Amino acid sequence: MNSTSTTLTVTPSTPNPKQTQPRQTAKEMIAANVQSLIEQLEAGHSDALTAYLNAMSRFHSYSFGNVLEIARQRPTATKVAGMYAWNRLGRRVKKGEKGIRILAPIIGLKRKSDEEAEKDITKQNTRVLVGFRNAYVFDVEQTEGVELPAMREVYGDVGENHDRLVSFIERQGIELVYTEKIAPALGMSYGGRIAILPGQSKAETFATLLHELAHEMLHKAERRTTTTKVVRETEAEAIAFVVGKAVGLEVGTASADYIALYHGNASLLIESLEVIQQTSAVILAALESSAAEETMPDAELAKVA
Repeated sequence: MNSTSTTLTVTPSTPNPKQTQPRQTAKEMIAANVQSLIEQLEAGHSDALTAYLNAMSRFHSYSFGNVLEIARQRPTATKVAGMYAWNRLGRRVKKGEKGIRILAPIIGLKRKSDEEAEKDITKQNTRVLVGFRNAYVFDVEQTEGVELPAMREVYGDVGENHDRLVSFIERQGIELVYTEKIAPALGMSYGGRIAILPGQSKAETFATLLHELAHEMLHKAERRTTTTKVVRETEAEAIAFVVGKAVGLEVGTASADYIALYHGNASLLIESLEVIQQTSAVILAALESSAAEETMPDAELAKVA
């Protein structure tokens, strides 16, 4: 597909009557949006991402046994921490809340003998596990106070482009389902099937659909075995950013922050530049084609058919 002469017409926002500048072609729009994302990645972590990472560092990684205990006692738990950690995050456990019991290790010191000390004065006492004790943690829903830092979200009105994107997905033979079973993930791509977490805003749903569609188009065949997860997530989110901005979404640093969480960077994005541009162009062309069909008179549609 040659997109050099394609004029972008999918932006839902109301045109400015005072605007006299010529509209960008799809290729120009894609190039500008990719450059914007590159600049954000080169600028480093946003304030929102830095605050989010600092907050997430307060949460421990629990052992498999403790994860099972947490799930058994409170299946709806999402973010779990001890009372001290919650206090440091500016939150307090609500009165009357019952803690989730886990097992915390008890660490002791195995002292070296006098004979060992005389032989090697640099040898330190050894830390050893001597047992376990009961400890109690609380889910975020059991606490109140300062809101936890969050990643920036996507805003805006996608207009009819949501339905156009869904139609394009279905025409590719990809099944689309909405299910809460994938939580806390917002979307999942399974190869021929996309699952979306319900309850997201229209803008977030559209951005998630774009991300998962990019995975379906690029990462469910041979390319999956020749790329790393970092590359795949960078490509998928870059495509969501480019197309989202093209249809009028306010993306801010949300995509750059997401890519940074997967340790992606501007260099990786540049290496995948061609595939990002080509895939974005295909999706935008599909949205534009649907928009053109919607405004075409019935007589013209009959000729096309």
